[in-house]
Amino acid sequence: MREDVGEVTTSLHRPTTDSSRSKPVRYDSFEWPQQQEQPPSNGVPRSAWTRQHRRLSRWHRPYTAVLIVLDILSTLGASWIASFLEKSQSGFQGKSWWFFEGGDLFTFFAYLVLPLGWLILLWANGTYDRRYLGLGSEEFKRIVRTSVTVVAAVSLLAFATKTGLSRGTVAAVSLSALLLILIGRVGARQVLHISRRRTGHGAHRMILVGTLPEALEVYTAVTRSPAAGLIPVAIHITDGYAATRGIETPIPIFTGRDVLSLVREVGADTIAVCGSASNEPGELRRLAWQLEGTGVDLVVAPQLTDIAGPRVHIRPIEGLPLLHVEEPTLSGPGWLIKNLLDRVVAALGLILISPILAVIALGIRLSDPGPVIFRQTRVGHDGQTFKVWKFRTMYVDAEERKATLEELNESDGMLFKMKHDPRIFAFGQKLRATSLDELPQLINVLKGEMSLVGPRPLPADDGDYLGDVRRRLLVRPGITGLWQVSGRSDLSWDEAVRLDLYYVDNWSLTYDLSILWRTIFVVLKRKGAY
Repeated sequence: MREDVGEVTTSLHRPTTDSSRSKPVRYDSFEWPQQQEQPPSNGVPRSAWTRQHRRLSRWHRPYTAVLIVLDILSTLGASWIASFLEKSQSGFQGKSWWFFEGGDLFTFFAYLVLPLGWLILLWANGTYDRRYLGLGSEEFKRIVRTSVTVVAAVSLLAFATKTGLSRGTVAAVSLSALLLILIGRVGARQVLHISRRRTGHGAHRMILVGTLPEALEVYTAVTRSPAAGLIPVAIHITDGYAATRGIETPIPIFTGRDVLSLVREVGADTIAVCGSASNEPGELRRLAWQLEGTGVDLVVAPQLTDIAGPRVHIRPIEGLPLLHVEEPTLSGPGWLIKNLLDRVVAALGLILISPILAVIALGIRLSDPGPVIFRQTRVGHDGQTFKVWKFRTMYVDAEERKATLEELNESDGMLFKMKHDPRIFAFGQKLRATSLDELPQLINVLKGEMSLVGPRPLPADDGDYLGDVRRRLLVRPGITGLWQVSGRSDLSWDEAVRLDLYYVDNWSLTYDLSILWRTIFVVLKRKGAY
């Protein structure tokens, strides 16, 4: 501990600082020239024409340019697809405008006006806003909202100009443009996530400001997902040196330092205020004033972990921004649609995959004589027990042999897990790797005992479901869920419970659809399946 320079580090990290350097200090892609300290801001806004406010984090600029190109190509592709329809030019025949006539007028609107209109509406709906790029579903929601606006605008213009557009053409160009734009956005997001995971490019370098426990909690939360692009590089604690004694941290710790100089020193571009960063009223406001014109982003991380954005609303009262947290939505029209969708998909799925089920059943009987289906008592909605259906992947004496393997259990929770379980026969291992052993659970979904998406069903004899774990029983267990698309058996018990509770607290129909989509890729990768 080096108290003489106002810096405290742990044994894991000891950053080197040298205030006597006169040359620019380069960190990653940021270069800070030595300059005179600017006087603190008094909070009075500067002129919008003269202030220099270049953000240090500029990854979103080339990324946005790529998105604009992809969106233009998508809308042009949609117009090209629609041009093959027989009635696509029916509303333009015999019409002229300036030096455009007939087919030329259709080409002008289809390949210039319509793509430009899409681009303007996408921008107006905030689909290029850096707050929504790279993570979450808000970007895709705004694209869908834009497509509805485009259809409404085209219909209104056609009505106002008495142009007899083909409804099939309008539907084809709108749906194809929406699909192509979404595909382009998903592809661009995947490239961004790969870049963030492998190289760290396209990410924000953060300084966490607050007490040590609050800063470490935020550190754990933001580093769970490298795709989010948040990289904590330092912690500036506000509770003094004593709080760090005997604690090792993954990143350097500082205290008693000027925050802006620390930003320059570690090459950060974002300051995250964690919880109650200061007991002094107005400290956060003065920090925001100090950051004006520096290009440093300021974010506030309140102690509302594992609560998604739709449940949190800001209600300002006399200049005080109050965070209002809504109750989880586990009823209403969305919940009714979820239940209906479960039953319909389960019924159709059982019919369509019946030949696959028959082949799997035959393979099990040939691998090991005995029952094809394994049924086990599990705990479901509101603590009610039911028999879960699965294809049998273990030898018939698996339960008797389990007692001899207890000490080899690789799970730290309520489930018994082994990567190389000797009770699993060869064909059963293939079923587990591809998750095909879960298909009979569609019967449980059809009976209303399970859902397509939800927390994983746990055995009835492995706990009393007290405390936080019991909260997961507010919804029906699912064939797939947030735990399955986040690591499956590779997760610790505490992490699995946290994900299940996050799902319960932040359920939405859109969230279910996103989990189903992610399940496809997880199954193909076979990660954590054993």
